[in-house]
Order: sequence, then structure tokens, then C-alpha cells
Amino acid sequence: MSSIDWIVLIVTISFIVFYGIQKTKKFNTIKDHLKGGGSANWLTVGLSVMATQASAITFLSTPGQAYDEGMGFVQFYFGLPLAIIVICMVFIPIYHKLKVYTAYEYLEQRFDRKTRTLAAILFLVQRGLAAGITIFAPAIILSTILGWDLKLLNLSIGLIVIIYTVSGGTKAVSITQKQQMFVILSGMIVAFMIIVNSFPSNIDIIDALKIAGVGGKMEIIDFSFDVEKKYTFWSGITGGFFLALSYFGTDQSQVQRYLSGKSVKESQLGLMFNAVLKIPMQFFILLTGVMVFVFFEFNSAPVNYNPQVINYLEKVQNAEYLQQKREFSITRENKIIKQNQFLESIDGANSKKLESEIIELHKKEKKIRQNVKDISNEVGPSSIESNDLDYIFIFFILNYLPHGIIGLLLAVILSAAMSSTASELNALSTTTVIDIYKRNHKTKKSEKHYLKASKWFTVMWGLIAIIFASFGSLFENLIELVNLIGSIFYGTILGIFIVAFFFKQIKGNHVFYAACISQILIFIIYASYEIGYLWLNFIGAIITILLSNIFKK
Repeated sequence: MSSIDWIVLIVTISFIVFYGIQKTKKFNTIKDHLKGGGSANWLTVGLSVMATQASAITFLSTPGQAYDEGMGFVQFYFGLPLAIIVICMVFIPIYHKLKVYTAYEYLEQRFDRKTRTLAAILFLVQRGLAAGITIFAPAIILSTILGWDLKLLNLSIGLIVIIYTVSGGTKAVSITQKQQMFVILSGMIVAFMIIVNSFPSNIDIIDALKIAGVGGKMEIIDFSFDVEKKYTFWSGITGGFFLALSYFGTDQSQVQRYLSGKSVKESQLGLMFNAVLKIPMQFFILLTGVMVFVFFEFNSAPVNYNPQVINYLEKVQNAEYLQQKREFSITRENKIIKQNQFLESIDGANSKKLESEIIELHKKEKKIRQNVKDISNEVGPSSIESNDLDYIFIFFILNYLPHGIIGLLLAVILSAAMSSTASELNALSTTTVIDIYKRNHKTKKSEKHYLKASKWFTVMWGLIAIIFASFGSLFENLIELVNLIGSIFYGTILGIFIVAFFFKQIKGNHVFYAACISQILIFIIYASYEIGYLWLNFIGAIITILLSNIFKK
């Protein structure tokens, strides 16, 4: 990174942080800290909800996901608009009418204290894990760039977010997320334009999409009923619907964003803003990853995008690795030749034959990459992570973007990290204070006491997230890991809320025991069966609903 990159990065991040602190100096009540004073308009609510979802993982992992598997991941979001419509019609009016701080307060009024506590604890466990991952993701970036110790970076980033969140609570998070979304969206648009303009002169966007199609990256919709596939139209419209319903309707990190709305209408409009824009935004981020794939079809690429893997294997001069490296180089050269021939004969008599040859070269390249990962796992130290999907986009940024833009894109990723992690810590603190600490206090304390407690719980959850991050390692893909964690826990929580809203005759004991059994069964199903994780959320909700009705009898 050059000095101009550091200047752009530091100025952008510093402005966001200090702006939030300045704007929230006057907010010093528990309502201000946990609900932002309940004064946000629909645009603030909408951008805050969107920025909470748009973690650093989104901008690290989603392009890598598209580079590896193509556009199919967009099917994950197909159920989201439907879920948001249901939340606007059912969830939001109830939450606003009861003037709750958390979604789980409603469960005690509807059922009993133990059901409220169970739902709150399930949320705290899964969101605490997710908060650790959102700290871990940007730490990977800086560790790769600067060569600094990953655990030290986890600690540093975590402490910065803790200070930022404690200083202003919900209001600071909501206010600054406008600026963060501006940085995020403008940075991604600039990156996309630079990628497309970096293609060889004989390639336009239509040619790029054809090349991506040959590489199997443009299979957007899969109508198959194979439950082992992670992303299909049906898993998105069902499992994705239930996951979105859980996330936006029962996850306090999202509920807290729209509870800050000054009216039911403002909260509903803010969520509908996301229903309209979320799929196009994710489609665009995935398309950016596909364009990175096309870029590397005509430019040099490493056999593994994690520089730590390459540096280690080059240092030890592993013979097997060197052989794979030579084969990789030959394969890449052949593929570039075939790609250029394919461009010259698109729709010609020879195009089908060239497509087949390119597909075979893709398969060979992928096998070589996997072989290098296996070699790294076998001979390298455990501290070096061989999975490299989350490094692809950052590798492109650092090696192929102009100076200044590098700083802007890193600001995008760190802004997203600050935004999502701050929202998560804020929600974890609120749930702990309102649903666990305050609810179990025998003597009523002052508002000042609970305000101070909320700040200390923010610190506590921040430290827990840092610990999770310190023991983290790259999953196959970080964005999949976050969604997997959500799918394991969300189904049970959603089932409780569906019973609360629509099955009025069911009592607290019925749903409590049903939810406990459902969560245990989900753990067993995940450990025992090969099933797309989106289905876990759907299964968990259905089991909770069915058992609640059985126990009622």
C-alpha cells in the first residue's frame, strides 16, 4: 500500500467514527442508547438495516464465492422480499404497540419468562459467534497486507469497535451507517468499473458474460429438487424465506435497527427499502466476483490466493508443489490461448469444440489448486490457512487496482466490519440487559444503572467476540459459515415466534419444551446428514410448531 492509500483509509474511517461520537454526545438515557431515541426516519432505518447485513464478510467472501461457484448464491435471497412483507404486516405493528426494547420481551407477555429467556439465550449464542467472525474477517485483510499477527489484529479491531459502540449506542450505529453505506456502494461501483475497463481491448461486457458462462459462473437459477445442493430456487424461496423471516423478524441486531424508527410506517418503509434493493445489491456484488474471474482468465493468477501459502511453499521448495506449479502455469497458458480463439469464433462452427476444451482446462486448473491446498495442509504449519476463496478479491484489490482506490476499497471493507460488528455488539448488550439482567433483578434499579450496565455488557460481548475471532479459521467460505450458524439456531427461534403470533391456544410449557427438543434435533440432523444448510432453518421452525401443537393435546 502507498501513502495515498493509507491517507484515504485513515481519513475515511476516522471521519465516520468522529462523526458518530459528535452526533451522539447529547444522548445519555437508556432509551437513547438502546433504541436511538426512537426518532429515525425510514431512510435511516433502511440504510441501517442494510449496513448491518453488509459486513466485511460480504465484501470479502461474496466475490470469492462467485469466482468459485458462480451466480447461484443469489438464490439464497429469493425468499427475502416475501419475508419482509410478512414482518411489515405482523411483526412490526406488535413490537411498536408493546413499546419493547427487544423482540424477546414480547415472548414473556405471550408465553412466560422461561420461553423468553430461552429465545434470548439462543440469540446470544449464535450472534456472539457471528460477531467473532465479523471481527475475524477484516483481521485477515490486514494480516495479509501488513504481515502482522492475526490474533493481535483481532484484538485491535475488536477494541476499536467496542470503544465506538460504547460511546454512542444504537444512535451512533444508525447515524454512521449512512456514511458507511455511501462508502460501501461507491467503492464497489468504482471497483466494478475498473475491472471491466481492465479487460483486453477485444472484450466487452457481453463477451465477458459469455466467457463466464463457459466457466459455469452464470447458472443463476437451479430448479432441481436436490436437497444436498446448497443453493436452488426452492431452497431460496423456502429455506431462504424462513431464514430471512428469522433474521429480520427475531434477530435483535436487525429488530433493534427498525425499533429505532419513529413510527410503524417509518419502520415498515425502511424494511421495504431493503426488500427492493437487497437482491440487486447482492447480484451486483456476485457479478463483481464473476468479472474478477473473467479478469484472471487473461491475466496472471497464483495457484493459491493466500500469499502465506505461496510464500511458505516457495521457501521450503517442496518438490510436489513445484511440479503442480509448473502444470498450473502450462494449463493457464493453454487456457488463455483457447479463450482468445473462442472470442474470435463465438457462434462459429468451432466454438462448441473450444468450449469443451476450455471446460476441461477449468477442471484441470481447479484440481491443481486443490492439490496445492492439500500439500499446504500436509507440510505447512497449522497457522497457515490453505482455503483461499476469501483472499481472491483482496488479492485483486492489492495487485491490480490503482493507488487511492486500494485505500477506498479497504475503507469499504473496514466500514462494513465496523457497521455490522457494532450492530451486533449493541444488540447483544441490549438483549443481555433487558432480557437477562434487568428481568432477573429482584429490586428495581435506576435508569442510569441500566445505562451503565449496557455499556459494560457491550465490553463483555466485545471481548467474547475477540476470543471467538482468535480461535477462528477460514471455513470453506466465511459468508457460508455465518449463514450456517444462523440456520442452525434461527429455525427454533422463528418457530417460537410463529406459534406466538398464530397459535393462540398454545401455552408457554408447550412451546418451551418443543423448542428445546427442536434445537437438539437440529444439532443431530446437521451432524448426521448431508443436507443444504438453508433447509435447517425451515426444519427447525416446522419441528417447533408441530411439537408445540402435539404437546398442547
